[in-house]
Amino acid sequence: MKYNFDNLPSRFNINSLKWDVKNNELPMWVADMDFEVAPKIKEALLERVNKGTFGYSICGDEFYDSFINFMELRHNIKYKKEDIIMSTGAVPAISSMVRKLTTPAEKVVLMTPVYNIFFNSIFNNGRYIYESPLIYNRDNQEYSIDFKDLEDKLSDNQTTLLILCNPHNPVGKIWSKEELLKIIELARKYNVTIISDELHCDIVRPGLKYNPILSLAKEDDNVIAIMSASKCFNLAGLQAAYVVCPNKNLNWKVKRGLNTDEVAEGNAFYNDAFVAAFNSIDWLDEVNAYIELNKRYAYEFLSKIPGVKVIKGDATYLLWVDIKDITNDSLKFTTFLREKTGLYITEGIEYGNTGEGFVRINLATSLSNVIDGMNRFKMGIKLFK
Repeated sequence: MKYNFDNLPSRFNINSLKWDVKNNELPMWVADMDFEVAPKIKEALLERVNKGTFGYSICGDEFYDSFINFMELRHNIKYKKEDIIMSTGAVPAISSMVRKLTTPAEKVVLMTPVYNIFFNSIFNNGRYIYESPLIYNRDNQEYSIDFKDLEDKLSDNQTTLLILCNPHNPVGKIWSKEELLKIIELARKYNVTIISDELHCDIVRPGLKYNPILSLAKEDDNVIAIMSASKCFNLAGLQAAYVVCPNKNLNWKVKRGLNTDEVAEGNAFYNDAFVAAFNSIDWLDEVNAYIELNKRYAYEFLSKIPGVKVIKGDATYLLWVDIKDITNDSLKFTTFLREKTGLYITEGIEYGNTGEGFVRINLATSLSNVIDGMNRFKMGIKLFK
């Protein structure tokens, strides 16, 4: 490999959320990578810092051009500049859209288990969380959509919004074109707006591609994609994302909501960093190959532990693990695991009731950390029993 992902920069003493832990602890929880960013990103940020001024910033043409070119080259979809709206982050944008596109007490559908912050964006804004549980085939360790249940939930007169995770966090599922088309058709039938969180879109198994929902939707469909270079290029700390919405009336509503909530601006660094990111495809391809090696090791290791089942995910750097044969209390288990072994992972209950009996492990770190983490996990299970 051109890039050395085995050699990690220290993340201690830099106010890292992930690495604010005790010396003997190994954090494999929150979704960011331990790898140093692509050299072009580092160079672009250093050059920006050397300018010595950090006033208010606008989204430059170079950002639009680089993002549009990246998506066309990598995913064969041509976005328009006027369809793209900048935001201070994915979560602020989703929360703003929940407020703008729904009214209090209306229902927002989530296909669970799913990214835990979606729940906060709904509940904190006085809307009703309406779970449509995915079907879990425990024999094959695979998930699929329960379309009958999904239609039941979308057809409810109080349902006005569906928040989709594409690819899916935490189960690592790449939704097929057929599945996405069916979701779009149901939303169109029942006049439900779709927000598709596509932040993990380019962290996929080598040789695979995710399917952008907007490549399948019609221009007048009420479909929105929210994207960022944050997950795929390890830039989450820059707090920047962008909403893509071709439907002109819906675009105007979203733009008004983001501006009203004062979350329609980026910081002084995202422009340069994101442009550099979209010109670092070689780094992205190599990081995917490295993460796949980590996944293979973890999958083979964990599959040999009695009572543990690993979900076969094709996307994200996250591993979703079934520990139901050991315990259904994932919070109790992860708390015990951290106390006894120092391994810090996420309890499945964070992702909805259907996540109970599961844990999520972040594998975007060095292989040596993955090996260490797997051994700690095995030891934790032995002690837990």
